[in-house]
Amino acid sequence: MKKSELTVQNTEQLWAFYERMQESVCVVDMDCHELVYANRYARRIYGIESEEDVKGKKCYELLRGSSLPCTACNNKKLVPGFFLEEVRYNPVIKKKQALKETLIEENGKRYRFELGVDLSAWEQQNKGYEDNEAMINEGLRIAMMASVPEDSIAALLEYLGQSLNSDRVYIFEETDGGAFQNTYEWCADGVIPQKENLQNVSFQVVNPWYQKFIQDENVIIKSLESVREEDKTVFAYLEPQNIDSLVVSPLISEGKIIGFYGVDNPPEKFLEHITTLLRILGHFIVTLLHRRNHVRRLEELCFQDQLTGIGNRHAMGEYIGTMQAERSIGILYCDVMGLKKVNDLNGHREGDKLLIRVGECLKTVFGEYELFRIGGDEFLVLCEGIGEKDLKDRIKLLNAEMRKRNSLMAVGCVWRAENDEDIDRLLKEADERMYEDKRIRYAGVLAKETETNRQNALHFSHL
Repeated sequence: MKKSELTVQNTEQLWAFYERMQESVCVVDMDCHELVYANRYARRIYGIESEEDVKGKKCYELLRGSSLPCTACNNKKLVPGFFLEEVRYNPVIKKKQALKETLIEENGKRYRFELGVDLSAWEQQNKGYEDNEAMINEGLRIAMMASVPEDSIAALLEYLGQSLNSDRVYIFEETDGGAFQNTYEWCADGVIPQKENLQNVSFQVVNPWYQKFIQDENVIIKSLESVREEDKTVFAYLEPQNIDSLVVSPLISEGKIIGFYGVDNPPEKFLEHITTLLRILGHFIVTLLHRRNHVRRLEELCFQDQLTGIGNRHAMGEYIGTMQAERSIGILYCDVMGLKKVNDLNGHREGDKLLIRVGECLKTVFGEYELFRIGGDEFLVLCEGIGEKDLKDRIKLLNAEMRKRNSLMAVGCVWRAENDEDIDRLLKEADERMYEDKRIRYAGVLAKETETNRQNALHFSHL
């Protein structure tokens, strides 16, 4: 992009003025997040060799060290003629900056003008405290910009990992069985993720850490070799993960340890600094975990049938919107037979037990597919990617499972090699086949009852 495309007047003089400034000046194309200009000072602090190297690079990559657009981006807040001012810690240059941002409109394009002033020289007297405070405030600000707790946690871990020059930042949560699961993870470029390998971690592995947590201490390992002999269990667990040093801090809720989080392989000079940082941020992470649990519970109430634990109509609608036309689809439309009779003769508690048994039948046979209760006695199974023979075999297993659990459903089945037909039409077809199956089953039940009555009549006639 040529400089003339951004000019209002006296462009060359303006650019020359910016080149002489001892503050960073950057201009960003707001529509694609690409840098179109960075002055000499900005190029130096961000490690940009030449003005040509700026062009085409994303602002969040060069200026914020992120692989994705910043969750705290101010683009939507900017208006022409007014400056938005804030103080923000920058994880790339490891300094706090006073930022002034505004919007420039030129030739139908929108540009963000950003002026950054380094505040570190003003804060040397309280450097340790101020750095911690700045990082904490910026981390909280970035996390709270996300709309959902899951994204807040991910944004905070990414910020910590980048700011502390570490390999990995993670959260472990205690399960009901007393083990631990790695629930969140951020990894630097080139670092192999470990999350999938760190599920159901035994308490015995982290027991020495818990003894420190109980004494209100963090765990600091400056060199893994230093614990090779004194803690062989921890060494054996960490060594395959290429961990040489770490800092781990407990997550405490209402006086109870619910897990821990930590940072792998940070620079040695940051170790003590990180200890204080993690202790303070731990309280905020616990709050985010509680918010996440609350949101999950609300989602369960909105999308889950509370009696059977499978999806409801809302969940069905959401899932149908994600189905892929090129994949095969199997549909089972099911109706619980005899529910009204059970309710009338034995009460709704027994009717609920019947519905629960039916749900368990479906989970046993079709558990890896999508199950929904879409009415009082109606269930739906959507099997995306299933083969026709597999579907028929599973229906036979379902019939056997229903006999075992003393439950009965009429079932209508539809299968297509590709899901490119109108879904409502397929559901209607499955529904019609279900009613035909119900007619046949009820005819069989009626014939059986008639035969039973006939046999009883013969028995009494001989008395």
